Amino acid sequence: MKRFLLIICAVIGIAVSASAQKAQFQIGYGGYTQMDCSDMHPWGDVNNAWGALTAAVNFKVAPKFMIGASYTFSSASYKHHDGNAFYHVLMLNARYDYWRNSIVKLYAHGALGSCITHAAVDDESKDKGYVAFQVSPLGAEVGIGRGAALFGELGYGAQGLVQVGFRFNM
Repeated sequence: MKRFLLIICAVIGIAVSASAQKAQFQIGYGGYTQMDCSDMHPWGDVNNAWGALTAAVNFKVAPKFMIGASYTFSSASYKHHDGNAFYHVLMLNARYDYWRNSIVKLYAHGALGSCITHAAVDDESKDKGYVAFQVSPLGAEVGIGRGAALFGELGYGAQGLVQVGFRFNM
């Protein structure tokens, strides 16, 4: 029985790693993030937030399913204090393609991870951790060449309400 289970695990591992050989890299920008609209910073209200810059790598594990990891950076300044808050977000991502043709893919994207906020105000600094997520039920990817695509997503979370960017396959 142990050998049978080990063989099944080995076969599943080989199948997953064989289909996950192609990596897809992405760079994107998102506006109005989870950190901007919720209380993910000490010392009061933020004055100015510029959005979020995200870098990610995804691997195809099934014909319509990708998983991967992402890093998102964002910052904001405070209204009533002289200082800034910096957000570092690491998340695990999942993406499901629900419609495609030769040029366009429509997909849903979800992510879950953690946000570390580093806030520095007037000679004091604090670090806090928060749960970060992204739910984007509507995403579109348009191929612009061999292995390259532009994308846009509508959703809510640490990567923004609207996220746009560039993807390329390796």
